[in-house]
Amino acid sequence: MSTDATRAERPDGPGAAPRPVLPRAAVHAASGHRLGAAHPRQEGPADLRLVPPVLAAWATAALVLGMPAGWAVGVGAGGLLLAGALLLVPRRGRARAPVAALLLCVAASATSAALHGADLRRGPVPQLARQYATVTAEVEITADPRLTRPRVRGDRAMPPTVLIEADVRRVDSADGADGAAVTTRTPVLVLVDIGGGDEPSRSGPDPSRWLKLLPTTRLGVTARLVPPRTRGDRIAAVLRVRAAGQPPDVVAQPSGAQRLAGRLRAGLREATEDLPADARALLPGLVVGDTSRVTPDLEEAFKETDLTHTLAVSGANFTIVLALLLGPPGLAQRSERRGLAPRLGLRLRATALLGGLLALAFVVVCRPDPSVLRAAACGSVALLALATGRRRSLLPALATAVLLLVLYDPWLARSYGFLLSVLATGALLTLAPRWSAALRRHRVPPRLAEALAAAGAAQALCAPVVVVLSGRVSLVGVPCNLLAEFAVAPATVLGFAALATAPVVMPLAKGLAWCGGWPAEWIAAIARTGAALPGAGVDWPGSWAGAALLALVTVAVLLAGRRLLRHPWWCGLCALLLILVVVQPPPLARVIKGWPPPGWRMVMCDVGQGDALVLAAGEETAVVVDAGPDPVLADQCLRSLGITRVPLVLLTHFHADHVAGLPGVLRGRSVGAIETTALEEPADQAEFVRRQATSRHIPLRYAAAGERRRSGPLSWQVVWPPPSRPGSPATTAPVTEGGPNDASVTLLIRTAGIRLLLLGDLEPPAQRELARSPAAAALEGVDVMKVAHHGSAHQDFTFLRKVAPRLALISCGEDNTYGHPAPGTVAALRAQGATVLRTDRDGAVAVAGTGRALRVAGD
Repeated sequence: MSTDATRAERPDGPGAAPRPVLPRAAVHAASGHRLGAAHPRQEGPADLRLVPPVLAAWATAALVLGMPAGWAVGVGAGGLLLAGALLLVPRRGRARAPVAALLLCVAASATSAALHGADLRRGPVPQLARQYATVTAEVEITADPRLTRPRVRGDRAMPPTVLIEADVRRVDSADGADGAAVTTRTPVLVLVDIGGGDEPSRSGPDPSRWLKLLPTTRLGVTARLVPPRTRGDRIAAVLRVRAAGQPPDVVAQPSGAQRLAGRLRAGLREATEDLPADARALLPGLVVGDTSRVTPDLEEAFKETDLTHTLAVSGANFTIVLALLLGPPGLAQRSERRGLAPRLGLRLRATALLGGLLALAFVVVCRPDPSVLRAAACGSVALLALATGRRRSLLPALATAVLLLVLYDPWLARSYGFLLSVLATGALLTLAPRWSAALRRHRVPPRLAEALAAAGAAQALCAPVVVVLSGRVSLVGVPCNLLAEFAVAPATVLGFAALATAPVVMPLAKGLAWCGGWPAEWIAAIARTGAALPGAGVDWPGSWAGAALLALVTVAVLLAGRRLLRHPWWCGLCALLLILVVVQPPPLARVIKGWPPPGWRMVMCDVGQGDALVLAAGEETAVVVDAGPDPVLADQCLRSLGITRVPLVLLTHFHADHVAGLPGVLRGRSVGAIETTALEEPADQAEFVRRQATSRHIPLRYAAAGERRRSGPLSWQVVWPPPSRPGSPATTAPVTEGGPNDASVTLLIRTAGIRLLLLGDLEPPAQRELARSPAAAALEGVDVMKVAHHGSAHQDFTFLRKVAPRLALISCGEDNTYGHPAPGTVAALRAQGATVLRTDRDGAVAVAGTGRALRVAGD
């Protein structure tokens, strides 16, 4: 007779009364696996037996991947021999089995890493890459194509590149010297230059045909093979393809599973098409990790607030879906279940099987690349927690998942994303329950205690790794994650519902997506608001030494926090100080930081190799001249000055190092107009400026010599370029040897008795013409001059002697490759008595005071 149908009796000790042993179903009932039970199961200490073998396997894989094949095989064989010897010798002590298990894991990890590393060395592809050969190849896509951000190189904006992870299946030298094509399977990275020629079209290249390609699609390409940048990459070579606007050459269509996943993802994008911009970008990212619509400024806001994990497919997505079936994730440490499974009368085994099917569907829809597999494996830990309610089994389950994944794909051992995922999951399983219990003991409401503990624990363990990647510590990460947590679940659930219904009933999918757009917009608003705070983050050394220092600081803060919890008044004072550090009210910030200096008139922002100047025009108001090459740096400069209103943005010319940062200037500020030079070259950057102005409904106009304007205490006169010739098109300007540089808008500015001359990037020919213009007399003996073209050697020194500034400012990037500023230019300025300041050495420079008492301060 089975024990499930009868009761057995088991004594607890000699002389003890028998204690009934309940059948398994009764055990689940008695332990609270029913609606309404609220008592956690009493568990022993955490089971850490699998942790050392897993860490050893992880470290072995990370090290062996960079070793020669012989060394890797030696490590694996050595570990196996030591484990066998340990198991064969007579038993001595209890530590023999754990040590043998650790050595076996090391041997298995080394063997797996050696086999994966061999994939990068065999076949003809690595040899052809070392020869920088041009080849014709057939490649099979292994992950979703993605688009890089446009890069600014000097005065040009380099077009974005499509990145495609793929396996080379067939390869042949393009010159035909090798004869027949060779069949192989070698991992590579394909870089598709979609720009093509030197003169991009006005509308720019269209990468959509490449970005729509699905994994398992086979392409035929003609490309140049080059070696990977660093040893230890998971690719054998890089294929550089010049598409020149041509569509991809599809040799074989994707598999049926990927076509189905592609239709589902396309249906979700269609369902979210009519949502506001932030919701349209975020909802596909929250559901399936599709971040193709996320703008650079929104992505930067998520990085600043440590919310980037919400845009990546993670175990949290899987956990939320499983919560519908098994109950809220907050009950993982308890013995109850409140999901659909107990309401439908499903037993635990049936529930686990259904959860496994959900995991399979999750992997198919979100693509079976390593990051998705990692998410499914770590999400399976939540499945075990919700299904069993057993705290003691969670760490072994996590350790098992990590071990299997590292053995399956050793490259995960070198993945920062994998490390962050494991650390966050481990924090939720170990630290969060203890911290939650401690907060409840101090009368914090249970739900709030759980949320605070989860966010704080994940932040504490992940912050040292994040700082290595970003070189910055977020001070708003915990509160932003706490506020966003309540919106992630409904947005994800509604997004998955829209994903499932889109292929069948699109109107219903759009309705569900509209409902999911509300919490998605809430998350975006939290990210933007948190990132806009002046003290949202602090710079930190972005190295492993910096990570160790941050870990020590975190431990010190936690130890101090335990003591502070006993003193509510001290807690309140510390919270107030933290709020002041993050918010940084302008009066207090000026007193503490000394920036910006009181009475500042002009600030030359430190934006690297480019120009961006801010001219004070009233309280929280400024005229901005040029925007630099980076929107983030431009935005940070204006935020540090407290600028919220910009009556005019004047772009001297359309080179990328002057206009690419325009989105950062426009971000969250009221802008009255944008004024530019009339020569619209380069055409792609002129179109970029026009798109930015049109999308925000900002008037766009042209400047010409003779124009005079005023804003508050600030007045300025345009002294260059001359007006267009009568009868010429409105978009033309005098073209001289300097091209767009010589069409730079040049300003003579007056404020508080100070005269400032801003030269843009004028070359010597235009400088000589300006010296002969009607405005030349007004330029003599100015107080401040922004030196043309980042202080390059191309200067008319006669013009510089005539202007004879008291203060010469040069905006250039640290260690730039152009030699800016030229030593001869700096020497000539100093020889005539000018004080020379430069952003590459002095940082941002502020000019304050009046014409008689000029003051200069650095950030």
